[in-house]
Amino acid sequence: MAILYKAEDEDIPSMLKDFSKARNILILENKSINELHKDELQFILEAIDFNAAEQKVDKIPHRQKDNKYTNQFRNFKYFYNKLCDKSDSELNQFSKVFLGKCQIIEIRSWQIEQAITMFNSLNSTGMPLSDADIISAQLYSKAGSNKDEFNKQWEAINSLASDLNTQKIVDINAILMQFMYINRAYEKEYLKNDSVDVTVPGLRRYYTDIKKELLDDPLVLCGKLMKITQIWEKVKDFPIVKLLSKFNENVKLYFSGYFYRYETTDITEKKLLDVCECLLRLFTILELADAGYSSRYFKTFLFGEDIKLVDKNILISDIKKDFNKHIRENWKEERISELLSEYDKNILVYLNEYLYAKSKGIKFDFTENVNVEHIMPASGRDIDSIRQDAGIADKDEFNNIVNKIGNKILLEEDINKSIGNEWFKTKTQSSIHDKSGYKDSRYAIAAQLTKYPKTTWDKNDIVTATEKATKRIVDFIFQKDK
Repeated sequence: MAILYKAEDEDIPSMLKDFSKARNILILENKSINELHKDELQFILEAIDFNAAEQKVDKIPHRQKDNKYTNQFRNFKYFYNKLCDKSDSELNQFSKVFLGKCQIIEIRSWQIEQAITMFNSLNSTGMPLSDADIISAQLYSKAGSNKDEFNKQWEAINSLASDLNTQKIVDINAILMQFMYINRAYEKEYLKNDSVDVTVPGLRRYYTDIKKELLDDPLVLCGKLMKITQIWEKVKDFPIVKLLSKFNENVKLYFSGYFYRYETTDITEKKLLDVCECLLRLFTILELADAGYSSRYFKTFLFGEDIKLVDKNILISDIKKDFNKHIRENWKEERISELLSEYDKNILVYLNEYLYAKSKGIKFDFTENVNVEHIMPASGRDIDSIRQDAGIADKDEFNNIVNKIGNKILLEEDINKSIGNEWFKTKTQSSIHDKSGYKDSRYAIAAQLTKYPKTTWDKNDIVTATEKATKRIVDFIFQKDK
């Protein structure tokens, strides 16, 4: 930046005294295949002032405030804010001390394993190399005469995965993990002595030791990783996929194994629906049950089923039978109903909305800025009056019932913030266009409440709505209508 040229005459070469002549000189070139913002430092160095740098540098989508900037610009901004009110002489003094204490040491190695070991040793107090960094370095070393093509393909995968990561879908390490699961399922590595082995090797160890032959043809592996990444790009906006992704993150490991059956161009939401709903049913139970994901009821079953999910010769009807059998043998409807009647979190509010819309033949989808709305407000200025009108005198009883699934719906974020503490009559008689009610909401239950036969919403209404939601979800889990 121009500020760098406020140095004393004897400290800079004469050719650099004029910033306008120096701005196009390439100072550093970043050749990393894992760096998504290679030109960031150059943009900063070439800018005439802070505002020019801020306008030129990359902004990461879907992030707010300083999180939208790269690490390079955030670091620059930190020092700028610390030094911007300093005099020229103070800046010179800081620069001399700073540069006087810095050393740049170039260490070259022609062996990847040795280079990684050396880097980790020297970088013991810094940010460690990720699994993707190490695997990509191994792939690069094996690319031979195809290094340029490998770089091109890896950068494309990394760039698309980064975009997906900003949307909280997957990152490059998740893509590598999903392919590991897919490959293990294809080769039936889960089966040991007629039982299912749920041991999962470390990502780095799997690619560089257990299945190091995967690295022998970097372009082939890149093609497989790109396929997974491109399919996520295609399916991420399917409503059923968005709903499924609200649940435990592990669900993506098995879902990706199924969609890998298809070519990207052949995938439709209809083709994915049955398997998505099978996974949705099981992970709904996981959301409710005492047993964790690692138990035999979930992880062991899913590992065994993953072998079928990746095999295009296995019929979807057979997979559905497996899920039906597993669920009915291990859980009772009565117990799931009890757990649902006590449920006070938010994930199953999305499922209830989906099932209600499906039962009415209404299109279901939700946006990123959707909110979970309490029909009877959980707090606010009129909460005492609302509680009394609802027939709930005891505060503990109120806090219990107000968070039940029957008192929660999906609603547009800006509407929810505007009417969150209003009376039920106001909510149901006003429109979202005025930011004051449920009318014209894209969410089916909110829209249906505008036709509610009462102008009040009390304890009995919540109990009844919870019973309906419970039955709706239990019927879905146990496929009672199938």
